[in-house]
Amino acid sequence: MDDSLEQLLADVAAGLVPAADAADRLRRFGYAAVGDYARLDLSRAARKGVPEVVYAAGKTSEQLVAIAGRFLQHGPVVLCSRVSPEQAAALAAGIDADIDYDERSHVVTARRAGSVPAPTRGAVGVLAAGTSDLGAAGEAVAMCRAMDVSVVSGFDVGVAGLHRLAAPLEEMRAAEVAAIIVAAGMEGALPSVVAGLVDVPVIGLPTATGYGLGGKGEAALLGMLQSCSPGLVVVNIDNGIGAGVTAALIARRASA
Repeated sequence: MDDSLEQLLADVAAGLVPAADAADRLRRFGYAAVGDYARLDLSRAARKGVPEVVYAAGKTSEQLVAIAGRFLQHGPVVLCSRVSPEQAAALAAGIDADIDYDERSHVVTARRAGSVPAPTRGAVGVLAAGTSDLGAAGEAVAMCRAMDVSVVSGFDVGVAGLHRLAAPLEEMRAAEVAAIIVAAGMEGALPSVVAGLVDVPVIGLPTATGYGLGGKGEAALLGMLQSCSPGLVVVNIDNGIGAGVTAALIARRASA
């Protein structure tokens, strides 16, 4: 429980704070202002089971450090997405936390110093059609792990050489993954193929990989949305965070 919330309840029990005043404060308790540029939702993890994610693009290093530091006062872990190397260095120097920066996906996982990760709950598969899709896939992997879900991955297994897919899928079946995220660019065919071969939900993750018309991910997105393969749902282009959250929530519910 948050220390300030615990103190408020103690003050109510001791008669120091009227119940009406406490109720008003509790209605506002779940957020905190940082400067004049951020209003943080501090109760998202308790409400949804999803750790906070800070979108770093467009923020100064000072803003990012202040926001991430405030979140870590209220929870053990915070993710930062689309982080530049300079921002990652500022986070490492500016907050008291264990910092893991994945340069490929541009994700920082900051875990409060001394906090111990919870036991894993469930498993998720993550596939990437090509090496160029690893950035988006890496966002999904980081999100799943931050939600204490184990990940089985298989990369560079796209439809141009479909025989490469068999071994990773067999590994995922053996691990009893509850959902599979499939990141693909170009024409976005791989999620449809995978959805036709497995008995768990498949989350299509279109990526901005390709040539010319549709090369910014539109072709992959439309191809996945038009799929006739049942059991496939789709997130937006390059939204690895959203794919990871959805898969991890499925895995955690399945493990329960």
